Amino acid sequence: RWFTHFYVVSVLWNGFLLIWLFRAEFLGGSLPSWIQHVHRALGRDSQSEDTGNEHSSALLVLLLLWLHSCRRLAECLWTSVFSNGVIHIVQYCFGLGYYVAVGSTVLCQVPTNIRNGEVLSMQICWYHIVGITTYIWASLHQHRCLVILANLRKSKSGKVVSLGHSVPFGDWFERVSCPHYFAELLIYVSMAITLGFHNVTWWCVVMYVLFNQALAAVLCHEYYRKNFSSYPKHRTAFIPFVF
Repeated sequence: RWFTHFYVVSVLWNGFLLIWLFRAEFLGGSLPSWIQHVHRALGRDSQSEDTGNEHSSALLVLLLLWLHSCRRLAECLWTSVFSNGVIHIVQYCFGLGYYVAVGSTVLCQVPTNIRNGEVLSMQICWYHIVGITTYIWASLHQHRCLVILANLRKSKSGKVVSLGHSVPFGDWFERVSCPHYFAELLIYVSMAITLGFHNVTWWCVVMYVLFNQALAAVLCHEYYRKNFSSYPKHRTAFIPFVF
């Protein structure tokens, strides 16, 4: 249940970054000096040209990341039913730092020579549409799967009756033990698409999410198979039909 803290931090911090970038892009503002220092520290030329619509891509990805955090925060507060499990202090601290770092990573993909006043709709590319469509599709399925998990611990009236584990069915659970983890990976892939496929830094973020979510999925899958003798054998742990 302390994962809720991660999304509170993410909503506040990434919302702050989103406002900064929006002001710089449309209201004639400028990025804060610390962003420029980070650019120089990372070896990026602050006067580099905007290739591949980097400004609009970063703005869209930061918006998607913020919306994702808002939805996950709402689900933690009003949808999910958490057990009495605990989280290690190291994992907790890392989680808080992660959501600060990931939004900053997006902002640092933007050249600091913001071109003020350009209309965003004129900068929309085909990969933005593909990325946003994938994001919406994955987000909807993740929400459905989280609702299914929460309902396993509720009565028909919506009252929490158990904190134990049961076998979920429906939606992507018919093929995968942990479809909400798979959907999380797809959400980050959709952001990589929105950045135009070629952003190596964000693909490193995607690889981190892949290994992180795959490990968690394998552990859950093994738990299901160990504790439920009738658990569907055709389900894979993480990726449908693959892994």
